[in-house]
Amino acid sequence: MDHVLAKVKRLRKNPFFKLVSDHTLFEAIAIDVAGCVSYNPDHNLDEDAWFKIEQFSQQPFCIDLLQADFDSKDYDDLKKEQFPRIAYLFSVQGEDFYFQKITPSLFIRRKTVIFGEAAKVEECDNRLVINSRPDAVYLQALDTLVFRNLATISSIFPGIDELYKEATKEEVEQFLDESFIEMSNDYNVDRVSKPNRKRIALAMASLAAMADDDKSNMLSYIDSYCKEKLKFDKENSKFEISTDDDLKLLLYGIEQRFYTTPFGQERRLANSVQALD
Repeated sequence: MDHVLAKVKRLRKNPFFKLVSDHTLFEAIAIDVAGCVSYNPDHNLDEDAWFKIEQFSQQPFCIDLLQADFDSKDYDDLKKEQFPRIAYLFSVQGEDFYFQKITPSLFIRRKTVIFGEAAKVEECDNRLVINSRPDAVYLQALDTLVFRNLATISSIFPGIDELYKEATKEEVEQFLDESFIEMSNDYNVDRVSKPNRKRIALAMASLAAMADDDKSNMLSYIDSYCKEKLKFDKENSKFEISTDDDLKLLLYGIEQRFYTTPFGQERRLANSVQALD
């Protein structure tokens, strides 16, 4: 039997309540986990794609709900006065858990026209909109969470936003102090945008795994694609970084986002990348 439950805000003990029993809230989603993208904050998903986190029950941000056997008898019914304090819904459908974050915009408190056998006006002061697609699905048999937007589910799984790693001020300073960077036009750590701080975190990991010869070749590679946009001092092997856009191009180069098509020889920038196993 499928069940729909709700997490109620401002309750530390027993915050989950039954909403509806014997009802399937979301249409079953056929998800090929092998085709899902392991979460990468700089990856832009295709319309029909999902991020995934495997071995989710072993992650520090996995909630207790998913680590215990589910039994609907362990939950009380939601009371009317608790309705406005719903934080999220979860629908237990077979072995899987479908999640939807609840925001104030999803509550309907207005007069509506209902179309059935005949149209009728209905005074509705307490309705909740269910989205056509859940925000996340926990596939219990595979111990995998799939989702499309990390920010949306961060309130459902506290601590999961640690995956959206953004370089600290100290790390940004360390990166800008790299031997191949020369800052100008008063550009400094305080002018580095939030998206670039995220890219710096990724780039630092890439640089740490890169051999010295590869680092040298990387500079030539970036210069070959960005000659007209980035100033490169070949004698001193330094890129001049004077704006946030300059830094973005450099970071894209470190991540090897520039490429040339084999047919037509068109030079391109990859908006996002996915490793092929």
